[in-house]
Amino acid sequence: MSAGVHRLLKGALPAARGKRLNLALQGGGAHGAFTWGVLDYLLEDTRLTFSGISGASAGAVNAVMLADGLARGGPEEARRRLAEFWRAASLGGGLPGPQRAVLERVLALFPLGSSPVQLFVDAMSRVMSPYDFNPLNINPLKQLIERFVDFDAIRAYRGLDLFVSATNVRSGRLRVFRREDITADVVMASAALPHVFRAVEIDGEPYWDGGFTGNPPILPLVAENDDDVLLVQIAPLRRDDTPTSAREILHRVNEIAFSSSLAAELRALEFVGRAGRHAPVVNVHRILLEGLDKRLSGSRLKNDFDFFALLHRAGRRAARRFLDRHFDAIGHRSTLDLAKETAA
Repeated sequence: MSAGVHRLLKGALPAARGKRLNLALQGGGAHGAFTWGVLDYLLEDTRLTFSGISGASAGAVNAVMLADGLARGGPEEARRRLAEFWRAASLGGGLPGPQRAVLERVLALFPLGSSPVQLFVDAMSRVMSPYDFNPLNINPLKQLIERFVDFDAIRAYRGLDLFVSATNVRSGRLRVFRREDITADVVMASAALPHVFRAVEIDGEPYWDGGFTGNPPILPLVAENDDDVLLVQIAPLRRDDTPTSAREILHRVNEIAFSSSLAAELRALEFVGRAGRHAPVVNVHRILLEGLDKRLSGSRLKNDFDFFALLHRAGRRAARRFLDRHFDAIGHRSTLDLAKETAA
């Protein structure tokens, strides 16, 4: 079945706003506020329509917030819900102390604590599992997600493909949940860092953070339609410098761990396109968080709203630059060189 016929059969598509894009949203702890900024600008641009969204970890949270807004009110509602979520997740969002400490660890992604409460949480998690350290299974992120997202509305909304990744603890394999199966538990599974949360059980299987195995999943988007894919990437695949300090080494090790699955998917797309000797399987574009290294060093723990707003502004600027440079290429050619990006 052709992708065009497939779209017609899906029905209930949103009103056309011009060029169509799939969005692939990488996880990145508090740096997911950069993705919020990117989405905010893209939603503001009336020339774009989204065919599908995939996400892992913080990218999955952004994905369901976006899908919820589109399902319930369109682009402006999606912008509003994303803004409200990131405000609620910030330091001034009103969460009680224990919930705030746990949410800080979720937004941290890579534990580099500095506040007294965070240092205590870090120390305990090094010697105790979340089953011991968090016996009540406090889950503030799930509470925030349930507060903001109408999953029934998302599942009923046929105008958008939606995919969320999680890692099966027993098999170590990727599982990609489709829109029809996504719940608050699925999103929490995608964001379940092993040192913070118990594994989330779904259909009798335990799951951890999707960032380990699909960060974000791109191939499911490609399988559904032939629209271009825009990757919103938090962690670079390649760095030119060699880390030397303990902090830099830990940061880079975690970047590699959480980017290896993305590198594998990009290699697969590049290989299939090269083997076909014709047009690429799909056009791929990228918006990358960059140019803020000094200001972001160790900042995945920083969750005051001013910091989120800084990343939001950076995301909007990056999205504007992308569209200024590459809008005409959307639907015609890739602007991300997969061969160069995946070269050893």
